[in-house]
Amino acid sequence: MTVAAVIFASTQASALADTDGTPAARRLADVAWAGGATPVVVCAPDADGALAAALANAEATLFEPGDAGAGTTGLIAGGMDAAIALVAATDAVLVWPARHAWVDAETVTTLIEAHGDDREPVLRPSFAGEAGFPVLVPVRHFATFRALAADRTPAELLDDLASAGVPVRLVESGDPGVTHDMSVPRNTLPPFDGPPEPADGVSRDWGAPAADVPDDAPVTGTSRLDPTRPAG
Repeated sequence: MTVAAVIFASTQASALADTDGTPAARRLADVAWAGGATPVVVCAPDADGALAAALANAEATLFEPGDAGAGTTGLIAGGMDAAIALVAATDAVLVWPARHAWVDAETVTTLIEAHGDDREPVLRPSFAGEAGFPVLVPVRHFATFRALAADRTPAELLDDLASAGVPVRLVESGDPGVTHDMSVPRNTLPPFDGPPEPADGVSRDWGAPAADVPDDAPVTGTSRLDPTRPAG
């Protein structure tokens, strides 16, 4: 079972927004990989290469959207296609607005484990009963997703999926980051209230190789996926 992450922003500025000294897209790429998501795709404009530089040495692929008029739906769908082009066996994608930068890696693991137990529903994390992001969307629902209106917000797209008959299930994460975005300073978030161990009792070491990369490692740049080239 392979679950990808599509971290998306409509502007480069949003992707590079400061999150306690780290660009949002870089922080989320590291969190997604540490939680077990692979591949990790960052979908955002990058006219001057600043985003690629921010993702240097990250386990992430930068995908620049080719159609600015496709709206949020097209932006996310492009990231989904990029994930499948990178790993054909991708079974689901975490749809992740870059503004939700305080999410913990434990939440990624929780969603992936929940998907392993039940492959049918869209899984949406919640905190204190309130639904948030990132949302795990199984590949089997991609066609329905692509047919949704282009001008919808991420939250509206989830409502539209449910209205189209796609099952959506809330997964309590105990993570305030799923409902509190960058408009809330990290040091003012409610405390994380997740389980101290994974629900199935199995210890994970996903993303552990990141610890082997020194902070002063040379910048090698991040990989890019060209939206004008066919997958394959």
